[in-house]
Amino acid sequence: MQVFKFGGASVKDANGVKNLVKVLKLVGYKNTLVVVSAMGKTTNALELVVQNYFENKAELQSTLQEVKKYHNQILLDLFDDENHPAFKKTASLFEELDALLKVNKSPDYNFVYDQIVSYGELISTTIVSEFLNESGLKNQWTDARNLIKTNNYYRQARVNWDSTQALISTNLNKAVLNVTQGFLGSDDNNFNTTLGREGSDYTAAIIAYCLNAESVTIWKDVPGVLNADPRYFNHAQLLSNLSYREAIELTFYGASVIHPKTLQPLQRKEIPLYVKSFLNPMQKGTAIAKNTSIQPLVPCFILKKNQILISLSSLDFSFIVEDNISDIFALLHQFKMKVEVIQNSAISFSVCIDNIYNKLEPLLRQLKSKFKVTCHENVSLYTIRHYNPQAIAQIETGKTVLLKQLTPETIQIVTK
Repeated sequence: MQVFKFGGASVKDANGVKNLVKVLKLVGYKNTLVVVSAMGKTTNALELVVQNYFENKAELQSTLQEVKKYHNQILLDLFDDENHPAFKKTASLFEELDALLKVNKSPDYNFVYDQIVSYGELISTTIVSEFLNESGLKNQWTDARNLIKTNNYYRQARVNWDSTQALISTNLNKAVLNVTQGFLGSDDNNFNTTLGREGSDYTAAIIAYCLNAESVTIWKDVPGVLNADPRYFNHAQLLSNLSYREAIELTFYGASVIHPKTLQPLQRKEIPLYVKSFLNPMQKGTAIAKNTSIQPLVPCFILKKNQILISLSSLDFSFIVEDNISDIFALLHQFKMKVEVIQNSAISFSVCIDNIYNKLEPLLRQLKSKFKVTCHENVSLYTIRHYNPQAIAQIETGKTVLLKQLTPETIQIVTK
């Protein structure tokens, strides 16, 4: 089988859904499973619903209504008859969401987040599946929550590979075109879980691994993997080939074109990954496979914004050694901070972190009880793979450099 993944940008409106059909007809859809993300910026919109649910109940219904209106317009643009089953199925999902908001008793933000945000993918795949049927591409709508089992680490759930393998092997009909959701799973109590933002790529890799798929193709609004994000860097170049290792390095440092966890399961079974443009589906794009190298060999730039740089030093000028570092990492783990860069000397320790769970204040309180603490918020972390002097100068010009760390192949620079 082959696994295709279409992200939110590819199905952001009716024309996008129609183009998805064109892509499948053009490149072929026999023995294919299609993973689809939430439409457009729906995940962001549902995150606002979650926020208002906890913090601003007066705005809850208006934010939810915007999500409903957005999807209803896509339905009206795709289907001539308002009695089409797509309308009823979509309305039923919104009714489930309304009921969830009314009956939920859990005060756990992350749990509620996963229950609510999951509806973005459930609704998008329902609409896409119905339009595929309407267009003559008969398919099976498949609930990813019945395929991918995880622990209950909400918003960053870890896959239970044995259970997932068993469910995919027994419950997936490989003889038909399947449409399923990215980003979603379920825990042992069958509550919704999510695999982390942009996790639909990872879903495609999980399913491909369990199916021993021939390949995975991620369809993007760019021609393939570029050496830089064109939103932030000029003159981005297409990388035609990457090794698994190189791609894993780029995603680890934050290259946004592929979810960081996507490559490991594919590499273990040597399943090639292709990144192609849904606007020009016959172009070659980027191939990621074994026994290849980065082509062309150029500096690759990665930017992470809104990071936090914390610098620690001992209160009595004593050395920061193993015990201190162990305590620091225990606190970073306790408050669920994603560590991007670390640097230490005899009496200082610096760490650049991503405050995903908004727990900076309690972390700082704990650290200040043991260390002298300096905190820089809203810093930018630049990573350059295969750097050269010109590439470094391009990043540093006009900025205040707070931290710099380099290895023979990679340099990381934190700037304000």
